[in-house]
Amino acid sequence: MNSDERRLEIMNILNKLDEPISGTELAKKLGVSRQVIVQDIAILRASGEEIIATPQGYIILKDIDGNKIIKTIVCKHSTYEEIEDELKTIVDMGGKILDVIVEHPVYGEIKGSLMISSRLDVEKFIKNLKNTNAEPLSSLTDGIHIHSIEIEDEETFKKIIEKLEEKSYLIKD
Repeated sequence: MNSDERRLEIMNILNKLDEPISGTELAKKLGVSRQVIVQDIAILRASGEEIIATPQGYIILKDIDGNKIIKTIVCKHSTYEEIEDELKTIVDMGGKILDVIVEHPVYGEIKGSLMISSRLDVEKFIKNLKNTNAEPLSSLTDGIHIHSIEIEDEETFKKIIEKLEEKSYLIKD
């Protein structure tokens, strides 16, 4: 299989999936190294493909289900334990954390896709954060950050807001 055929197959795989797939998994399926997949993904993105890299792997976001609502919240925390608790609070109350955004004074908006929808996703994210010695994006803004979250209904959003306020993570106007 040449590189064009491989990239076409990557797109076929991503278009069929509703969940992220890791570069390692794609590499195994296609019989190449993970680095080849990383390069292919970069080339596909440069050509206009809407491939998102998340901590769980690559995904093409489908149109959001008409029954889902996207809301934005502004939070603040200062420790890894608080990050984990904040994320678990959101998923425990029925939210899916789509991303994290910080407003950097020099670079402007910096956004990282998260796609966290369960406690297991949170635990994997925190483990990866600690194992790589990477700083969370919120460390650039004294812990202040924005999340886009996907919810089923307004009642779910109300419950998330109440719980985050109770834990003093939410920043209000």
